[in-house]
Amino acid sequence: MTTLAPSSNRRLWLAYAGGCALAWCLYVLAGSEFDRGLDPFWLAVYQATTMLWAPMLLGIAVWPVVRRLQGSDAGSAATAMAHILAAVTFSALWQAGEFGVNAALFGSDHAGAVLVAGLLWRSVWGLVVYATIATAFTAVLQARSARSAAVAAAQAESALAKAELSAISGKLNPHFLFNTLNSLIALTRKDPAGAEAALLKFASMLRYVLDTKRGADDRVMLSDEIDFLRDYLALEALRLGTRLRVDWQLEERVMADELPPLTLQPLVENSILHAVAPRKAGGCVTITARRNALNHGLDLAVADDGPGCEPEALEPKPGQRRGVGLAALRKRFALDYEGQARLRIHTAPGAGFRVDLFIPQT
Repeated sequence: MTTLAPSSNRRLWLAYAGGCALAWCLYVLAGSEFDRGLDPFWLAVYQATTMLWAPMLLGIAVWPVVRRLQGSDAGSAATAMAHILAAVTFSALWQAGEFGVNAALFGSDHAGAVLVAGLLWRSVWGLVVYATIATAFTAVLQARSARSAAVAAAQAESALAKAELSAISGKLNPHFLFNTLNSLIALTRKDPAGAEAALLKFASMLRYVLDTKRGADDRVMLSDEIDFLRDYLALEALRLGTRLRVDWQLEERVMADELPPLTLQPLVENSILHAVAPRKAGGCVTITARRNALNHGLDLAVADDGPGCEPEALEPKPGQRRGVGLAALRKRFALDYEGQARLRIHTAPGAGFRVDLFIPQT
């Protein structure tokens, strides 16, 4: 059953009151003959009031009926039968209310004559008016239900994206760890001092990644992210040597900006994996950070001069897994920051690969 917030209920009944007022005004206008003076107008006002007060009040009672039927597990046939019975009851109560008013004002004989004279068409109008009100209330409930489902789906997708991003924040690629340890073992034999410095960088990286207080909702300064990235690239350089070239294009004024932890590392890792490591000549990874001139947010970019690919190749095929980093970041920047963050990919065969990020700053 759909539960509406108090503010939603207020809007519902304000709309209902507006619809009743509109129906009353149209009834008055239809019965007025202004070229014959004010008497026909006041008569139309009287007729509209005595005619419509009952269905307007009874319409309020249609709401709980529709809400109960909408939330029940009854089949379509049972629901239709319940609406038919409710419509007949609505029509009967309408006529009973009008009979009571006429009897109080003009006597029971007059009220009975009016009832008999208009019994058929008032019964038909009762069914029509009930159907109209019930349809409107059903549409309101269905719209609320659809909106609640959409919100729930968005929240579930957001939670999934944050969980995936938390997974990125909680671990590094096992292959990277394995390769780094092998490189450190080899380095200890040739350059003990260099191995010690590399171990310090490795420890600094692990401290950054294993920070238990850091979650998917937290933010870090760009300067901390860049320091982590420098350590990561220094360790990758132990394996790749001069094949790995890095071009830093960083504006000092954005170093205090904030972003989710480990935003850049998965993108740099993808560039090394696809553009640097497979090629004998290696490649260059360009990391850019600057202030957005229009809205003063943070513009980030990770680009490489690798082979690139067709944009269609970025869509995962059935049974094929893509890097969780790019997929999770795409979801994160589609949902986080109230939809203001952006992630865009630019690639083509022979044109390298570039990921642009925009992160708003408060």
